[in-house]
Amino acid sequence: MTSFVCPLLGVRAGEDTELGFGANHEDYSSHGGLVAVVDPDKERVAQFNAELIPPGHPRVPWYPPDQFGAMIEQDRPDTVIVASPDHTHTDYILAALERGVDVITEKPMVTTAADARRVLAAERASPANVLVTHNLRYVRRHQQIKRLVRDGAVGRPTYVTLEYHVDIRHGASYFLRWNRRRALSGGLSVHKGAHHLDLVSWWLDDVPERVYAVGGRSYYGPDSPHRPRSADGTTYSGRELRARDPYFRAQVGSGAFPDDAATDRVGFLGLTYPHQYPAGREMYLYDDEIDIEDTYSSLLSYSNGASLSYTIDFSSPWEGYRLVINGTHGQLETMSGRLPDGTPLGDSSSIIYRPLFGEPETIEVQTVTGGHGGADPLMRRDIFVEPSAASRELGLAASSLEGAVAVAAGEAIWRSSAEGRVIELRELLGEELDG
Repeated sequence: MTSFVCPLLGVRAGEDTELGFGANHEDYSSHGGLVAVVDPDKERVAQFNAELIPPGHPRVPWYPPDQFGAMIEQDRPDTVIVASPDHTHTDYILAALERGVDVITEKPMVTTAADARRVLAAERASPANVLVTHNLRYVRRHQQIKRLVRDGAVGRPTYVTLEYHVDIRHGASYFLRWNRRRALSGGLSVHKGAHHLDLVSWWLDDVPERVYAVGGRSYYGPDSPHRPRSADGTTYSGRELRARDPYFRAQVGSGAFPDDAATDRVGFLGLTYPHQYPAGREMYLYDDEIDIEDTYSSLLSYSNGASLSYTIDFSSPWEGYRLVINGTHGQLETMSGRLPDGTPLGDSSSIIYRPLFGEPETIEVQTVTGGHGGADPLMRRDIFVEPSAASRELGLAASSLEGAVAVAAGEAIWRSSAEGRVIELRELLGEELDG
């Protein structure tokens, strides 16, 4: 909604927060329009039409998911934007491609490598194209890293270390939503990890070949060490659970968690979720239905000889990452982090370049405002106006094949962890890797 719909309507989407998510100030209504909305939640779309449509703009037609084809026939969009829960992406993408309509899809492109192969095959048979919004490529820091690696600052890359942390508010929130079921999200190595795995492939201009990983549920689910229990082992629920739960107490006042299950959840811009999260349905961090991991350590090898050590956890005292890229001629190191309240952590404003023979150099990071470290406004301009010079130079827009590789790498991580073996990406993507 805030990433795509509001800019197309020229609606200002909130104010910038200390975390920089959600808000946008762009008006692209002169470059495109919103012709229809496909959504199972009729009430939410009605609320959107009643409260957020700008004066003078006609109400936006609503279609349920089973009328997606009818929407294309009747409203004839030039492009379909897929920003629905991850497991629904495939059907929308395939239906659009079959009708010759271009697709812009949120990451992850799909939730499984098998579905990625279906999308790639459908795109080859269609005059239409798929673009995947891997927005972290657009972060100025990440563009600077791309240029440094491309221009030979480290020589031939040999190995990358990426240590990523998701804080106790952000990380816990995934386990209060549909993301907590693998069938709906692919697991967090796909839903979230696709961001990071795509970044490394893009920086290296390479694709992973094999993956080994270990992981598990260390923080959430019924066996969590943080689940409140009485002296006799009794577990709690409802308000009593929230009153005793360290995750809930840590976020009180932030709006990160729903206060209770008695009312509809309210999201950004005040829109409710009566269909997805109906009032009265209790969802909490320790539920039995949680079937995804919250911690991974993995090793990926790439076709040109580099390797990646990638770790991520979803219950950390801070949010962000430490990155080191090593090569035959030097090293790049950077850190970006913040505390749960948005306070910057450490020196997040520079990249340290250490040549193998020579003095280290501190490279200041260019910063811009806007969601995801300033990435979202740059990406939206690329999508709705035209690709920037930087976009054309660095290949900021992610293709369907790049989206497929990120999904397959994420799937390989959870499969390796579950099966205790090395996973070859060719097992998952087959000859698509040759594309």
